[in-house]
Amino acid sequence: MSFYKFLLSLTLAAGSICATHDAQAQTVFSVKYKGDAQVKVYVASYKSDADLVVYKAGYKSDAGDNKGIWYFCDYASDAKKKIFFVDYKSDADLVIFFSDYKSDAGWQNKSKQHLMY
Repeated sequence: MSFYKFLLSLTLAAGSICATHDAQAQTVFSVKYKGDAQVKVYVASYKSDADLVVYKAGYKSDAGDNKGIWYFCDYASDAKKKIFFVDYKSDADLVIFFSDYKSDAGWQNKSKQHLMY
C-alpha cells in the first residue's frame, strides 16, 4: 500500500462527517477516478518538495480558507474541491506534504494557490 493510500485510509477510517458547505473551510473529497477530480495531488515524502504543506483537521470548524488546513468530507457534494491522489509527481497538478502540526500548514509555492480556490 502506498503512503498516500495509507493516509487516505486513515482519513476515511476517522469517520469525518462534513454536513454543510462553508466558504471559510478548505473542504476536500478524495475521488476514486482521475477524471472526476478538479485537482490531481501527489504526496511528497519531504516538506521541502511540496507546493503546499497540509494539516488534516479533525473538525470542519478547524479547516482554513486555502491555507493548507484541509478537512476531508465523506461526500463529494459537501466538499469545496474534489481531489485525486496520483502515484507519480509528474502526473500531479499540486504536490503536498502532510504535517502533524497545524502551524506548519501553508503554501510554499504560491503560484499554485489558485488550484484550491
